[in-house]
Amino acid sequence: MAASASSASLQLSSPSTTATWLRHRPLGLSSLSLRHHRDLQPRRLVVLSMDAKPTILVSEKLGEAGLNLLKEFANVDCSYNLSPEELCTKISLCDALIVRSGTKVNRDVFESSAGRLKVVGRAGVGIDNVDLAAATEHGCLVVNAPTANTVAAAEHGIALLTAMARNIAQADASVKAGKWERNKYVGVSLVGKTLAVMGFGKVGSEVARRAKGLGMHVIAHDPYAPADRAHAIGVQLVSFDVAISTADFISLHMPLTAATSKILNDENFAKMKKGVRIINVARGGVIDEEALVKAIDAGIVAQAALDVFTVEPPPKDSKLVQHENVIATPHLGASTMEAQEGVAIEIAEAVVGALKGELAATAVNAPMVPAQVLTELKPYVALGEKLGRLAVQLVAGGDGVKSVKVTYASARAPDDLDTRLLRSMITKGLIEPISSVFVNLVNADFTAKQRGLRITEERIILDGSPENPLESVQVQIANVESKFASAISDSGEVTVEGRVKDGIPHLTKVGSFEVDVSLEGSLILCRQVDQPGMIGKVGSILGEENVNVSFMSVGRIAPRKQAVMAIGVDEEPSKQSLKRIGEISAVEEFVYLKL
Repeated sequence: MAASASSASLQLSSPSTTATWLRHRPLGLSSLSLRHHRDLQPRRLVVLSMDAKPTILVSEKLGEAGLNLLKEFANVDCSYNLSPEELCTKISLCDALIVRSGTKVNRDVFESSAGRLKVVGRAGVGIDNVDLAAATEHGCLVVNAPTANTVAAAEHGIALLTAMARNIAQADASVKAGKWERNKYVGVSLVGKTLAVMGFGKVGSEVARRAKGLGMHVIAHDPYAPADRAHAIGVQLVSFDVAISTADFISLHMPLTAATSKILNDENFAKMKKGVRIINVARGGVIDEEALVKAIDAGIVAQAALDVFTVEPPPKDSKLVQHENVIATPHLGASTMEAQEGVAIEIAEAVVGALKGELAATAVNAPMVPAQVLTELKPYVALGEKLGRLAVQLVAGGDGVKSVKVTYASARAPDDLDTRLLRSMITKGLIEPISSVFVNLVNADFTAKQRGLRITEERIILDGSPENPLESVQVQIANVESKFASAISDSGEVTVEGRVKDGIPHLTKVGSFEVDVSLEGSLILCRQVDQPGMIGKVGSILGEENVNVSFMSVGRIAPRKQAVMAIGVDEEPSKQSLKRIGEISAVEEFVYLKL
């Protein structure tokens, strides 16, 4: 039998890209080596029989029900506690790998697979231990199991809440030490207390339901939670500051992203009610652990109950873990027999489906796209994602981000411009900054729909040469308030617009104001009274702090009227510098945005 490299190198730009590629890559050719650069080049070809079963390596313990599903379809190798060297040795003989949180799937693993590894399955939600960029580069699909442990995590959150309120862990240790300290461990009641649920997704909403049953008043903060879903279970959606400043208990259920890293820090602890109690069954990194210790010692935080930590396991001499007012458990959120079996079944079905060439709704990395399409759309893809990030950062309130309109201006005919990749990257920019979901061409529409986010597209056909795929892209968010009032257009939406100039994304419009600033680094937007010397004043403040200004543009209604100044900066200005900019008498409002 013979095979050509072309039979295994199909690349399509439709949402079924990854599935199509896997479908046309016969399992009998599972040792075909492919390098994913601008095109696919064969490095080695080993021809096996066409009826050979794929091999799935399971490197951490998986529930029996999941293993049985895998064994019906593939050869299953359960090898636990592998060293990094042993994993790299084994992986070249495997078509799929299933891990939990303990196995690091880094670039070395993908390179050692020599192109054979098609799917990595993470039995759980977080994928911090998988190198997504390397997986995508090597044409490997990554899937996870985000739903099966929802109830288990919620129940553990409630268990920590009640145990903390009544000092269960401390009292138990005291009795076992031969003491009888009833007066020392007087607790607090939950009835009538306010619980702030920070992150109203699957787990957060289940915690809220259970807390309501305990007689608690529940509020929540989540920019994407539909207000009607919250109201249906008697929960009020509020701003971040209102949530942390009014709560008696704070339960964290947010993902760990750049925006949420150490979000509970010295500054935000200072805003909380004295005696607040904190529960975390989400991700350790959302809390600044040193700041939490200081807040407990200062009496701002009365107690904390933690299932997750920045470093796991935490150091044995951790001041946080050893603190008498802290309850600590070793990441047990998903550790029930039922959840373990559910996760095993969910990940097994996802991995088997991917190996069969089916699309996975839980795919977390981007599928393959033809090199020529990527080359042409690359700067527009970057533009779309950055416009999405800008737009969502400008939202301050309202009923949440529900309705987004994207307008493309192009001289190309509709059939010559496939906007699915662009739409997925705009969706990525809108959702990823405050979500644990990794958005790509496979799951963008599914993810948006799951969050109640409706994205509509409109095309404006321009006259002229269709040499460039797009002239401009506009993103509008309806029915929301903005932290920068000038971002609201005449029609009432938060509006940002951009174009690609010399291969670089530029912001060209904010609200109704025309600007022209490169979308590199970060951005400061100021609404001001148009008068001489404003550029110099702002530039001097930034210069004093050695913040480099990459671009500056001013858009105005008319001379000496209102104007919007857009300033691109390479470094993040200090809060003091931003405060000084806001104190300039002619500055009416300003906002700092991270790209």
